[in-house]
Amino acid sequence: MRAERITIAAGVQTDHDPLAAGAKAAAQAADGLGGQPADLALVFASGRYLEAPEALLEGIHSSLAPDVLIGCGARGVLADGRELELGTAVVVWAATLADGSSANPFMAGCGGHADGELEGMPEIEGTDAAILLADPHTFATDRALSEFAQRAPEVPVLGGITSARTALNTGALFYGERLIEDGAVGVTLTGVELLPCVSQGAAPFGREMTITRAQGNLIHELAGRPALEAIERTVSELSPREQALIAQGVLIGIVIDTGKPSYEQGDFLVRGVLGADRESGAVAVGATVHEGQVVRLHARDARSADEDLKNALADRVRAMEGRSPAGALVFTCNGRGRAMFSVEDHDAAAIRRELGGAPSAGFFAAGEIGPVGGRSFLHGFSATVAVFAA
Repeated sequence: MRAERITIAAGVQTDHDPLAAGAKAAAQAADGLGGQPADLALVFASGRYLEAPEALLEGIHSSLAPDVLIGCGARGVLADGRELELGTAVVVWAATLADGSSANPFMAGCGGHADGELEGMPEIEGTDAAILLADPHTFATDRALSEFAQRAPEVPVLGGITSARTALNTGALFYGERLIEDGAVGVTLTGVELLPCVSQGAAPFGREMTITRAQGNLIHELAGRPALEAIERTVSELSPREQALIAQGVLIGIVIDTGKPSYEQGDFLVRGVLGADRESGAVAVGATVHEGQVVRLHARDARSADEDLKNALADRVRAMEGRSPAGALVFTCNGRGRAMFSVEDHDAAAIRRELGGAPSAGFFAAGEIGPVGGRSFLHGFSATVAVFAA
């Protein structure tokens, strides 16, 4: 008889032999499941293991025999409070699903190049969530997310862009016991309570402004003024510390769901300011914008990123209304880690602490996928966490 609740476990290894490392990491995960079957496994591998990924997968299947397995190559991995940013490591995240739940794997592609037509996209209508792992060179992730949003905007899609390739410079995606060299792999989840958490690592500054004229990714006017003039005026009103942060790289936060009466930090889709034309006053941003959207200046620093992640995780724990987290999948930017925080294990330790030690695992991605304002986007410098409720 199946369990009433989901059970999650994780294992990590750095053994020099890929077959042995896969078997040992999978055995650790199997022990954490307490003898229950592994309905779903996600595998993230870095370093020398990408020279022989098939051997790694063979070892994992020999110890765990998961019904469904997906995964990818990574520049670094993390598990249970530890971050292994460089070198060789493998993490195996495994779950036994509750009775009535299901995990359905899929492979999608664009004919071997990112400009091709999307193929193999799964039916996500009626599911509770989807996990997507994509190769940046051969898969159109933004187009895929737009298609998901058109089909089932209420279904959150989380995941990441692979940040490492095989020794032969091919894509490194894992599907069952196979190495997939291009496209994307993923899984749709039904009957699983997943709480998406997207921490974009940026803090808002200044006042909110409404776009009053825009075209494509160009903001021509904010609150009836030329956009550049409005932004410069807002910056002039900031404190010296805030101005110093903005000077390191100004970002724009765009509210996606403008139907709310007020906006909090997590309501903004954070994108870069790409440039400005002083003559026309137009400002180019890294997203398509339209009149009526509300925007606010943002800046990124270690303190803001730390506070944002803690607050976002705390919100998800409160949303469980007294239940405990069963575990989490983590997709954090490869620009975070020691480069951002100047300490080891920042995101992994924060997630472990805020989720009460629940098993977690993931990888350092070249782009993170998660929802903002009810729609899933591709992000940068974010920590995206799929929190599973027990």
